[in-house]
Amino acid sequence: MDLHSEVVELTRDLVRLDTSNSLGVYPGNETLVAERLAEYLGDAGIECELVAREGNEHRANLVARVAGSESGTAPSLAFVGHIDVVPVDVRDWTHPPFEGVLSDDGYLWGRGTVDMKGEVAARAVALKELVRSGWQPRGDLWFLAVADEEDGMAEVGMNWLLKARPDIRPDMSVNEGGGERFELTDGRTLVSVGVGEKGTYPARVTAVGEAGHGSMPTLGDNAVPHLGELIARIGRGLPAPVAHPLVDQMLEVLLGDAYAAGDDLPAALAAAGALHPELEHLMPALAGTTMAPTMLGGSDKRNTQPSRAWMELDCRILPGTTEAEVEAAVRARLGARAYELSWPEPLIPGSASPPDGPVVQAIREWVAAELPDSALLPSLGTGFTDSSYLRAAGGTAAYGFSPYLTTPIEVYVAGFHNADERVHVDDLHASVRFHLHLAQALLS
Repeated sequence: MDLHSEVVELTRDLVRLDTSNSLGVYPGNETLVAERLAEYLGDAGIECELVAREGNEHRANLVARVAGSESGTAPSLAFVGHIDVVPVDVRDWTHPPFEGVLSDDGYLWGRGTVDMKGEVAARAVALKELVRSGWQPRGDLWFLAVADEEDGMAEVGMNWLLKARPDIRPDMSVNEGGGERFELTDGRTLVSVGVGEKGTYPARVTAVGEAGHGSMPTLGDNAVPHLGELIARIGRGLPAPVAHPLVDQMLEVLLGDAYAAGDDLPAALAAAGALHPELEHLMPALAGTTMAPTMLGGSDKRNTQPSRAWMELDCRILPGTTEAEVEAAVRARLGARAYELSWPEPLIPGSASPPDGPVVQAIREWVAAELPDSALLPSLGTGFTDSSYLRAAGGTAAYGFSPYLTTPIEVYVAGFHNADERVHVDDLHASVRFHLHLAQALLS
């Protein structure tokens, strides 16, 4: 079987295994995919382990390793990906989300084709092909296919795995979070490489009033209208722009000589956003602490005006942002009205790797061969990936990249956590080729 067919068929196999993950609602069942990958890689004699936290055997992580000839002294590399997916509402899908439908126009449809079983399959196929070819790395080549990235609250995925297995400390890694092709309005083509991502520090804002019967609105002091005023102050939760080196780096690539650190930041963000429809949404979200209101609660009875009503803010923070800075940003937005402020979860910091180095250089070389007139855009992600745990545990130079050169960026972006997720099969094959290049460039 050729590599193109092999990666398509493996991706379909993985999509057909439902690993929907939502704490307390959907069980994950990532062991199903871990076992399929172990079977696939084991055919080539690759050393594979299913590693699960005690009592969570249905939520296993797959750890595979090709030992290097200079293991322990030469640099090591990890191919990384998560094998859980977000839940679906089947009513919204053109094709059944867990059937792996291959349409006549070359698209593979299904939950996880983009996020991120397609990338996992491409990394597995590349690993197997390297071993089949007889190639021997100098440093260790790891393959980590992990559970519980989409929710993270069960403590069975990457965060737990790195604590349980201190031997897994790759020097370099490649994960999700880059590879999109941007055709800019000025005629340039950029391909993103994820060098970092924002962190999280969710906030709960509680409006306080006095309980009363719903049939007499003026009796008591219903907290819901007070919450409504606070929601209006938060609005859509876009940040007040603040300078940051990683954002400056993106602006310098996007705007060239028209931008220098310290320039009018709102104007620069607007100019960068005008270069592509996706950048119009991305750049403002990177410019500080976002605080989108995503959860609401009040009375548990229709006929009771509550004394308290609350909202939770999905605060996403730039690398280096502190708890005190997030609190100051939220309070500045809420103003002087009375409320209670609490923090449902601890801060998970944003993190980043150097914007250049061996991994980025290997990506640059591969992209230049595939798209000779393009350039790289080192990007900061608004969402969270397991690369953060790798950086924190062992200082891994962790990056996000898998090429999406055929799938239009609007299709790619729309697939995340949405209905009709799909990827063009040419990108699956391109990803295999890229990972072959990456391993050979870094470990030969």
